[in-house]
Amino acid sequence: MPAETDCQDCRLRCRPLFVPMTADEIAFMRRFKSGEASAPAGTEILSQGQKSPVLQTVLSGMAVRSVLLEDGRRQVISFVFPGDLVGLHSGLMGEARHSVTAVSDMVLCTFPRGKVWELFSTQPSRAYDLTWIAAVEEHFLGETVATLGQRDARERVAWALVRIWRRLVALGMEDGGSVPFPFRQQDLADALGLSIVHTNRRIVALRQAGLVEITGRRLVMHDHVRLSRIAQLDMDKDDVRPIL
Repeated sequence: MPAETDCQDCRLRCRPLFVPMTADEIAFMRRFKSGEASAPAGTEILSQGQKSPVLQTVLSGMAVRSVLLEDGRRQVISFVFPGDLVGLHSGLMGEARHSVTAVSDMVLCTFPRGKVWELFSTQPSRAYDLTWIAAVEEHFLGETVATLGQRDARERVAWALVRIWRRLVALGMEDGGSVPFPFRQQDLADALGLSIVHTNRRIVALRQAGLVEITGRRLVMHDHVRLSRIAQLDMDKDDVRPIL
């Protein structure tokens, strides 16, 4: 079993994507953290309708957040990347309103839900960061709604691939023009409100246009600028964000 990562040595914390933490904040997070959990691909980390005793920050690996309807249909509401927080709704509202399922092997830092009040009462800057994380999730869901309502199928697929590409590049996961892509085409289809056949056709068309391709569980970017234009996304860098 690998040794747990000390907050002082966290490789994510030093990425330019994340807001730097002060020495006092790092010391608090070392006390706040209760351990680490491993989750093999396919594990349901958080189950819709159930309570969770912990909040978790993804240290490595990826997952999908999804809502399951009563008739079994699934809506993927977001993709989960290193640095993301899992279990916030369960931690504050008593039960999870969605599920989180690992699509690759994952390691997660765990924080006891019972200590969340200590964070708010003794670490106002960290509490603000938690609020900021919730606001970012709300903003992304708003962008997703706009995508489902206003972008056509080609634009939706381009939007999702650009968003994933930019996030993983910001995390330092780009290698030779490609990033890891453990998601299935069904995951993309369920996120974008498309059939898997339609999703596959749009991906093939984008590949034939020389823009992007998915091969060997890698997302290969050939023309980020053109794909961003199709997705109707500007070229600004993502804002830096806090990490818990």
